[in-house]
Amino acid sequence: MDIAVVTGASSGLGTEYVKQIADMYPTLNEIWIIARRKEKLEELAKSIAAVPCRAVVCDITDEQNVAAYKQLLTDTKANVKILINNAGFGRLNDFANISTSDNGGMVRLNCEALTIITSITLEFMRENAQIINVSSIASFVPNARMAVYSSTKAYVTSFSRALRFELKKRRINVTAVCPGPMDTEFLPVANIAKGTSKTFDMLPRVKVKSVARKSLIAAKRGRGMYTDRAFYKFYRFLAKIVPHSIMMYFAKT
Repeated sequence: MDIAVVTGASSGLGTEYVKQIADMYPTLNEIWIIARRKEKLEELAKSIAAVPCRAVVCDITDEQNVAAYKQLLTDTKANVKILINNAGFGRLNDFANISTSDNGGMVRLNCEALTIITSITLEFMRENAQIINVSSIASFVPNARMAVYSSTKAYVTSFSRALRFELKKRRINVTAVCPGPMDTEFLPVANIAKGTSKTFDMLPRVKVKSVARKSLIAAKRGRGMYTDRAFYKFYRFLAKIVPHSIMMYFAKT
């Protein structure tokens, strides 16, 4: 059974990825939509007509849930054509003012869970499959007041690059998607409201639909990284040539 797997599918970019996959890959047997909110997943599944969606209610930081996911892949003899690791969250504040639970939670979800889901799913992927890991422009330069979040996304980008290099011999491509700010649930969850951060207030927003569709196209073409909008592509370039000790002043949130 040929499937796509999308984590963090219940809202925002994850939901848009499901819509775009259904449009671009209508021959898939199923799209597995993974998140914790059952109602949101069922609502999304009903709205997709082109490809059947299987709602997999799962906390990917929970070992038992992850084991059940692996068993489901085994039982259905799944052939995963596309894996999108989109689940993640951030917090805006000084490190010392963010709870220990949230600081650790960002590492567990953004890094550990992504790694484990990739490790498990890779067993069920064949030639020409694609892995898309949702990173962030925050991965380019360490961000004060988002110290843990930007560090987790730096991990995602680095992991994606290394894994892509390893998997070339299997002809499986890995793409790190590094979007700028989007008007999704991420912002209120991260405690980012108007006036909270001058940087976030002035940064141009990227469109969720554009990020999802264009990054899928980039992945299909074998690209290793995708960043939307010329503004953020230029920022990525600057981050390569300007010392981070200087760039951190521009990236200050």
